[in-house]
Amino acid sequence: MNTASDPDPAVLAKVLEQAGFESLWFGEHSHIPRCRTTPYPPGGELPGPYRQMMDPYISLMAAAAATTTLKLGTGIALLMERELISQAKTIVTLERLSGSRLLIGTGVGWNREEFENVSDLPWQRRYSALRETVAATRTLFREASAEFHGEYINFDPVWFEPKPLAKVPVIFGAMGPVGMRHAAEWADGWMPVDVALGDVKESIAGFHRLLEEFGRRPEDVEITLVIMGELSADLLKYYRDCGVSRCNVGVSMENWEKPELIMPLIEEYSAVIEQLR
Repeated sequence: MNTASDPDPAVLAKVLEQAGFESLWFGEHSHIPRCRTTPYPPGGELPGPYRQMMDPYISLMAAAAATTTLKLGTGIALLMERELISQAKTIVTLERLSGSRLLIGTGVGWNREEFENVSDLPWQRRYSALRETVAATRTLFREASAEFHGEYINFDPVWFEPKPLAKVPVIFGAMGPVGMRHAAEWADGWMPVDVALGDVKESIAGFHRLLEEFGRRPEDVEITLVIMGELSADLLKYYRDCGVSRCNVGVSMENWEKPELIMPLIEEYSAVIEQLR
C-alpha cells in the first residue's frame, strides 16, 4: 500500500529485482474524505492504510534509483484527480529518469467525494472523462505543438518538453462491461482483478472479441491480472494459457497493516517464479 510503515521503496525494489520479479506497483489516494457517503466497494470498514498512502511517483522514483531492470507501475494512478499538464510532466520525468521502465495503470476511482474534492470533471461521465484525459496526455507526449479540444479538456498549442524516451503504456484497471469496453477501445492494456472476473478464461475471450470489434489485435493489448485469491504455480500457468501477460501479487487485504509479512512473502513467491520458467 506504499505507506510510511511499509519497507522503504528503494529497499523493496532492490529485493524484488534480485528475487526475479518483473515489476513493482504502487497505488494512489492523495487523501480520503472523512465523509463516508461512498461505501468501501468490498464492504465493511475502510482499511487504515488507505489513509496513509505516499505519493506513487516519488516512491517509484526512489525505486528506480535503486534498480536497473525492474519495471515501475502505478496500480492504479487516479489521473483525473491531478492537474493534467503538471501530472504529464511528472510522468515524463519519471519515465526518462527510470530509463523507460514506467507503466501507468489508471482507473476512474471509486470514492466520489475524493474525486469531487480535486476534480471538476463529471463523476457520472468519469469513464468518458478518463478516455479524454488519457488522449490529452498522449497528445502532450507525442505532438511538437500540442493542443487538445475535447468535451471536458481544452488547451491551445503549447510547448511540452521533454517528450518521453519511449511510449508510456497506459493500462486501464476496470471491471464490468463498461470498463472492459473502454479498455478494449483505447487502453494499451487491461488490468482486472481475478476474483471479480468469474470465469477468467471466458472473460478474457470476451475481451479479445471486444478488441477485434475495435479493430485491434489481442497480442497488442497486454492483460495484467491482479491476484486476490490463493496463489500457486499451476494457477499462474493457467492464467498464462488464458492470455494473461502479467500477474500482480501482494499482501492480502487482511494483512495490509502487517508490513513485517512483506519480505517473507517475497521469498515465498520468488520460489513460484522458478516454477514458471
